[in-house]
Amino acid sequence: MDHFTEDELLASLKGRWAGKHCRVLEETDSTNIRCRKLAEEGWPEGTLVVAECQNAGKGRRGRTWISPPGTGIWMSILLRPDCTPDRASMLTLVAALAVEKGIREVTGQETQIKWPNDLVLNRKKICGILTEMKSKANQVEYVVAGIGINANLTEFPEELKESATSLLLETGKPVNRTAVAAAVMEALEEYYEKFQRTWDLSGVLEEYNSRLVSLKGQVRVLDPKGEFEGRCLGIAPGGELMVLKEDGTVAMVLSGEVSVRGIYGYV
Repeated sequence: MDHFTEDELLASLKGRWAGKHCRVLEETDSTNIRCRKLAEEGWPEGTLVVAECQNAGKGRRGRTWISPPGTGIWMSILLRPDCTPDRASMLTLVAALAVEKGIREVTGQETQIKWPNDLVLNRKKICGILTEMKSKANQVEYVVAGIGINANLTEFPEELKESATSLLLETGKPVNRTAVAAAVMEALEEYYEKFQRTWDLSGVLEEYNSRLVSLKGQVRVLDPKGEFEGRCLGIAPGGELMVLKEDGTVAMVLSGEVSVRGIYGYV
């Protein structure tokens, strides 16, 4: 089993700033919590926190994230974008692109993005992303992007077996977690810098949509105002999911859970 070390991680990084300041922890409550603490202490943009094990990892909407020791890539990166909070929310999508590219370059596996914050492989969840932000006076102070990749997990709890998988289970061989983490950091620099040019996703729109699992498929939008179904047209430059409804209008979905019917088994 490979083991994260700061020296090996730093030696593997090929970019200029993402991950160049890093903390590798044997065990922590949550890498997002640790990374937020470093942000408050003034650590620079690109600071990376990696943990062998999380005992309080969490996903979107307060869900628990299963993160046993030595098996996954549980990491959080600190970003300090000079933009308004509504723009910073797009960084979840930027991170998803980086994870897709990093996994593909190291393993050859073609994952797909489930808008807004998951990646799937062979119709099962392989990665979740949780971004958290602190802002003041309509200006972002910092964003922490938490990334959890199921790398070398060999089993899942009964309730997740039908909806989650790992790179090891899909390829039949363990992956080098340090190499994947470093590749994701390099890709993140590329996509983040494209995002900074316009403070939207116009520079990565075509690439993102080509990786979108639901593109041109039927989706069900679970909206508190009422569920509806339609055909996914991809994302807009602002990160909204565009859904063509049965009445011919296009809904711009800002948030909420999107269930992709007939693609894979989790909502």
